[in-house]
Amino acid sequence: MDRVRMGIIGTGGMGSAHVAIARELDCVTLAAVCDIDEAVCRAKSEECGVPGFTNAEELLDSGLVDAVIIATPHYFHPPIAIAAFRRGIHVLSEKPIAVTVSAADAMIAAAKASGCKFAVMYQMRTESIHIAARRIIEEGGLGDIYRTSMIMGWYRSQAYYDSGGWRATWTGEGGGVLINQAPHMLDIFTWLGGLPTMIHGRTRTRLHEIEVEDEAFAVLEYANGAHGYLYASTTEAPGTDVLEIAGDRGKIRIQEGRLRYWRLEEARSEHAAGATEMWSSPKSEEVEVPLPEVQSGHKAVQANFVDAILHDTPLVTPGEEGINALEMINGMILSGHKGQPVTVPVDRAEYDALIESLKASSSGKARVREQRVTDPKFQ
Repeated sequence: MDRVRMGIIGTGGMGSAHVAIARELDCVTLAAVCDIDEAVCRAKSEECGVPGFTNAEELLDSGLVDAVIIATPHYFHPPIAIAAFRRGIHVLSEKPIAVTVSAADAMIAAAKASGCKFAVMYQMRTESIHIAARRIIEEGGLGDIYRTSMIMGWYRSQAYYDSGGWRATWTGEGGGVLINQAPHMLDIFTWLGGLPTMIHGRTRTRLHEIEVEDEAFAVLEYANGAHGYLYASTTEAPGTDVLEIAGDRGKIRIQEGRLRYWRLEEARSEHAAGATEMWSSPKSEEVEVPLPEVQSGHKAVQANFVDAILHDTPLVTPGEEGINALEMINGMILSGHKGQPVTVPVDRAEYDALIESLKASSSGKARVREQRVTDPKFQ
C-alpha cells in the first residue's frame, strides 16, 4: 500500500475540516464521506466527487476505505470505531474518544484485538511548546512533581449552544465544558503531569441555558502526595489558558502560547533541610527553552496517522491514551454529583449508572438554530 483510502464519518464543522486536510495530503485518497443528514451528505459527496453514505456501517462495508476519521457526536465514536476495527479498518477518532470510561475501555480493547492503528485527534500534542515541556519533564528538569494546576477559562455564546440539537445535552453530548472544550487541555495536563489518584470536583451551570455544566473545578491528589487544581469553563471573557507544573527542581508555566521554565540551583527539598539562614530560599534561573521546528495541528495528526498505517511510524496521539482525559472528565462529573471525592480509575459501573440517570432526566432542547460552521481557528 502506498496510499491510504480515507473515509470521513461526520461532515459537520470539524468533519469538513478533516475532509479538506485529507484532500491535501499526498499519501491520502479521500474515498468516501458519511453523514446522517442526507442533504449534507449529498452536498459533500458532490463537492468532493466521492461516494456518500448516510449510514456508517454501509461505508465500512463498502470496501472503499482503509481508514476512517470519526467526527460524529461523542456517543457514536465507540460503536463506529469498534465496527471499523472488526472489519480491519484503522481509526482516527475526534476527541473525546467516548463519553464514558467503560465505552472507551471497549473501544481500546477492540483496537488491540484488531491490530489496527488507533489514534485520537489531540493536535495540541504536536505543538512545539508542549513537546518541549514534556521533554523537560522526561529529562528530570522538574524533579519530583509536587503541584499541578490548570485554568481554562473559555467563552461560548448561547448561539453556539443553540447551533445543534445534540449540543449541551446529556443524551446528545454527555456533558458540557468538560466533555466538549476541555479534553484538549486535559490531555496536555495529564500528558505532562500524569493522572491523579483522587478527584474532588464540582460542576455547575452559571451563564447559559443548558442542562449540562458550563463551569467545573476540582482539587486533585496524586500517588506521590502531590496536589493539583483544575478549572474549566465557557463563561469567561477574555479567555484564559494557564498550565503550571511545579517540581522539586523547577517549574514550567504554559500561558498565552508561551512556555517558561525556571530551574532551581538547589533542589527545594535539599535547601529546606540544609539552609541555615532564616529567610533564604532556593535560587532560581529562568532558562530559555529551545522549541523544535515541527508541523503542528490537525494536519500533523492526520499525516502521522497515515504514516503509522503505511510505515508503522509511532503514533503521536495514541488512541488508548485518550482515556486519560476521560478519567478526569468522568471523575469530576461523578464527584460533583456525589458531593464527595472519587478515586481514579473511575468506578465504571457507578459512572454508567449516573450517566444513564442524567440521560433519563434530559428534557431536550426547545430552541435550536442549526449551524454547521468550523471554528475559524481551524480554518
